[in-house]
Amino acid sequence: MTDTLVHRMFRKSIPADALTTADTPSGDPATQVHLRRSITTFQLTMIGVGGTIGTGIFFILSEAVPEAGPAVIGSFLLAAIVAGLTVLCYAELASTIPSSGSSYSYSYATLGEAVAFVVGACLVLEYGVSAAAVAVGWSEYLNLLLEGTIGWHFPDALSLAPDSGGVINLPAMILVALCVLLLLRGASESARANAIMVIIKISVLVLFITVGLTGFQADHFSQFAPFGFAGVSIATGSIFFSFIGLDAIATAGEEVHNPKKSIPIALMASLAVVTVVYLLVAFVAVGAQPWGEFEGQKAGLATILENITGSSWPGLLLAAGAVISIFSVTLICLYGQTRILFAMGRDGLIPPVFARIDRRTQTPMTNTIIVGVVVAVLAGVVPLGILADLTSIGTLVAFSLVSVGVIVLRRTAPDLPRGFKVPGYPVTPVLSVLACAYVISGLGSVTLIAFVIWAGAALVFYFSWSIKHSVLETLAAGPPLDLTDRMPPQEKS
Repeated sequence: MTDTLVHRMFRKSIPADALTTADTPSGDPATQVHLRRSITTFQLTMIGVGGTIGTGIFFILSEAVPEAGPAVIGSFLLAAIVAGLTVLCYAELASTIPSSGSSYSYSYATLGEAVAFVVGACLVLEYGVSAAAVAVGWSEYLNLLLEGTIGWHFPDALSLAPDSGGVINLPAMILVALCVLLLLRGASESARANAIMVIIKISVLVLFITVGLTGFQADHFSQFAPFGFAGVSIATGSIFFSFIGLDAIATAGEEVHNPKKSIPIALMASLAVVTVVYLLVAFVAVGAQPWGEFEGQKAGLATILENITGSSWPGLLLAAGAVISIFSVTLICLYGQTRILFAMGRDGLIPPVFARIDRRTQTPMTNTIIVGVVVAVLAGVVPLGILADLTSIGTLVAFSLVSVGVIVLRRTAPDLPRGFKVPGYPVTPVLSVLACAYVISGLGSVTLIAFVIWAGAALVFYFSWSIKHSVLETLAAGPPLDLTDRMPPQEKS
C-alpha cells in the first residue's frame, strides 16, 4: 500500500502540451485543445521585461540603499547573477518542455506529481498574490497622477483597504478588471499591449537617468560600503525579488512561435535589459542624492528629479510611468497565473474548468475570469501583509526545483532533444540551488512558518482530490509512456 502511494506521488508526466482529448477521463475537447502560438520572440522578451520592471525599481532604493549604502550597486549585480543562474536552468527546461505550466510542468516531468503540485501552489503565491499587491500600489500612483493633473483623486474610503482606514480599494479592482478584459481578447493582443507599455516605462526610466546625471556628484560614492559585505548581502535579499518576473516567459511556452529557440533568447535578453536598467538607475540615483537621504523616502525617483530640476513635473511624469508600469506587471502576473492553472487543470490536478478554453480566442476564458475575481477581491478588501512575503519564498522554492530538475532530466532522459543546454553543467544548477537557499535563509521565521502551512494545505488538497483525478491515474493501467513518445510532432527534432 505504501509503495503504491509513493509510486503515485512521484510518478512523472509527459510534457503538458502533448496531452490530447483521448488522455482525459471526460473526453471533452473543450478542455484539451492547445493554445494558439501567436507570440513573437520580441513580444515574449517584453513579457519578461514587463513582468520584472515594475513597482520594485520605483521604491526599492529607499529600502536597499540604507542597508548597503552606495554599494547597493553591487547588490543589484549580485542579485542579477543569482537570477542569471536560474534563468540558464529555465532556458534549458523551457526549450525541452515548452509548456504553459512553467516550473510546475518541469517539476512534473522530472521530480514527480506531488512535488509538482507543491510547486504549482508556490506559483499561485508568486502570481496571484503578487498581482493583488501590485494592484494596490497602482492605486496610490493613480491618485498622485490624478491629483496633479485634474485636481481630483479617489477618496480614501474608495482607494484604501479596510485595514488602512478605507472601505474598498476601487482603483485596484478596476485595474484587475481591465487586465482581465485585455487577456480575454487573446494572448497576442495582450502581448502587443504589454510591449507598448514596456517601451513607455523604459523611456521614463531613461529620462530619469538622463536628467539625474545632470545632478551627479562623485563624492556621494566616497563611503562606498559603510556596512561591508554584510550590508550588500542583506540588500541583495531585498533587491532579488525585483527579478522574479522573468519566470513569466516560461508560462508562454505553448503560445510562442518556435519555443525551443524563442524562450532561451527571451530569457537572456530580458535579464540583460532588466540588469542594465536597474544598475543605471541605482548608479544615477546614488550619484544624485547622498545615500543617507534614501531611508523612508517615498516616491524616491520623483523626489530626486524634483530636487535637481526645482520643478514638480518630474513627479507627475514618474507617477505616469509608474501607472503604466504597474498595469503591465499586473497584466503579466494574471497571464502567468491563468496559464499555470490551465496546465494543472489539464493534468487533472485541479478541477477541469481551469483547462477549458474558448474556441474562438483559444484562451482559458473561464479560468481568467475566476482568477480575476479572486485577485480583485484580494486587492480590494483583504490586507495582504505576510502574503506579500510569501510571494518571495514561493518564487525561490520554484526556482530551486527548476535547477534540480535540470540535473534530474539530464540523468533520466539524456537523449531528449534540447534547444538550449546550461553552460557549466552541473556546477551552474548546483550554484543556482545554493544561491536560492541563501536568499531564503534571510527571510523571516514568520514567513517560513506561513509557507510551511501553505504547502501543507496544498498537500492536503492533493491527497484528498488531485491524486484521484490525475490524468496519469487513468493511464496507470496502460503501458508505460516514454517522455519523448509524447512530444508533439512540431517539437520533435
